[in-house]
Amino acid sequence: MSDLGALESQSIYILREAYNKIDKLGMLWSVGKDSNALLWLVRKAFFGRVPFPVIHIDTSYKMPEMIAFRDRFAKEWGLDLIVGQNTEALGQGMNHTRGRVVCCTALKTDGLKAIVEEHGFTGIIAGIRRDEEGTRAKERVFSPRGENAEWDFRDQPPELWDQFKTEFPPGTHVRIHPLLHWTEIDVWRYIRCENIPVVDLYFARNGKRYRSLGCAPCTFPIESSASTVDEIIAELENSRVPERSGRAQDHEAEDAFERLRVDGYM
Repeated sequence: MSDLGALESQSIYILREAYNKIDKLGMLWSVGKDSNALLWLVRKAFFGRVPFPVIHIDTSYKMPEMIAFRDRFAKEWGLDLIVGQNTEALGQGMNHTRGRVVCCTALKTDGLKAIVEEHGFTGIIAGIRRDEEGTRAKERVFSPRGENAEWDFRDQPPELWDQFKTEFPPGTHVRIHPLLHWTEIDVWRYIRCENIPVVDLYFARNGKRYRSLGCAPCTFPIESSASTVDEIIAELENSRVPERSGRAQDHEAEDAFERLRVDGYM
């Protein structure tokens, strides 16, 4: 089996285990390349359908191309789409000028927590990868959260030889990460192999492209001439620049991203 085939099989196994073991699942869909690849894997795992709701946390600051992509493919793929938004915080004028960690907490973390509580989700599937950021390297595939979705990275179950803990005490909220072992290049190679649609912001225009997508005020393009998937893969094979170098919240403080994730961020 090829490396991509092995990764695909493992991710499908994790998705089916989660569906079998966890009562009420939802899946986060940021509309970025990772969550699009994950959504594709879900459709493969369940024979063309997505048997649980797909959740998009809309901060109101997402790029228009992302929202258009979301609406198009939610309809084409027949998704049960839930759009969450912290309207109270937005009504009070919350934005990045109040501090990017403060803004992310209010509009993303608190928005997600509200959706989890409203719909009673006991498990949330997310498309994070260990290689993307140092804090995520501490994650588990099946990651229990505290009462308010807090993540204690010091108290996580061991996962040896793909033996995942899927039995948790009643009331435990679990995050499931089927792409945890993938790399950025793995995702792009899978996108190429499967011809998975992605937002065209990833492809170079006028010498720049987005490597990671987020809110417009806090996400910046990189210098690049890569205008096809093949060219992106070739570029990544020769790059040592961190993937999230264009995400402003990661630069606000040394522990900014860890503080966000401990509080319940994706």
